[in-house]
Amino acid sequence: MTIVILGSGNVATHLGKAFHTFGHQILQVYSRDKANAEALASLLNADAVDTITDVTDKADFYLIAVADKAIEQVVDQLAEPITGIVVHCSGATNSNVLARFPLYGVVYPVQSLRKDIPTSLENIPFGIEGNNMEISDSLLRLMQHIAVRSFLCDSKQRLALHIAAVFVNNFSNVLFQVANQILQEQNLSFDLLKPIVLETAQNVQTRTPKDVQTGPAERGDTETIKKHLQFLIKNPHWLKIYQQLTEEITRNKR
Repeated sequence: MTIVILGSGNVATHLGKAFHTFGHQILQVYSRDKANAEALASLLNADAVDTITDVTDKADFYLIAVADKAIEQVVDQLAEPITGIVVHCSGATNSNVLARFPLYGVVYPVQSLRKDIPTSLENIPFGIEGNNMEISDSLLRLMQHIAVRSFLCDSKQRLALHIAAVFVNNFSNVLFQVANQILQEQNLSFDLLKPIVLETAQNVQTRTPKDVQTGPAERGDTETIKKHLQFLIKNPHWLKIYQQLTEEITRNKR
């Protein structure tokens, strides 16, 4: 398969390398920053272009791997005669943003990827959607060679998955930041929490989150909760977070 990659960031880099490794021919890498295009193109034995009108219309597959806010702009600027499959990689963007092309879809990695961190894509789930069943099946076969856990999902399911990923990844990490600051103020190291962080993550690999919920809110330990709230009263932001999460745990008690 001949491929054009539009973008040179994290997802573009990981998928570009994977496609190249599996024998696909990367024709071009497009980026508005020529240096970035050249850096990725050099890894993929591809041509680098920084003008979108120079993107060939002869490829079998076009991977739009840019920031969500830039997808529509890239789509609008691509040449009309493109007959290959055009996909984006966004979790929150509907597939119909690509509807001006006859063949289109989505390949969404349920993972935060960094181009400077080597990551195997093999076991990362990819949500796959095509504008018809034939394209869906083609994209699924393509991606399952790279990521065996790829699966079909529609745009609404993908949005739900993206929101859920924000909860477990982005929101959990900002809670780690809060915890780190609480400890730092008492001259304690975040290293002290790393075993419980790992235990929590390991528990939900085999059981549901609800089944492994612990803590004072789950136990109905109001005295401990009062002590925590009093400790946090000097920081209204943290106090509000604690109260809201405590209410959510209480509401969902087993």
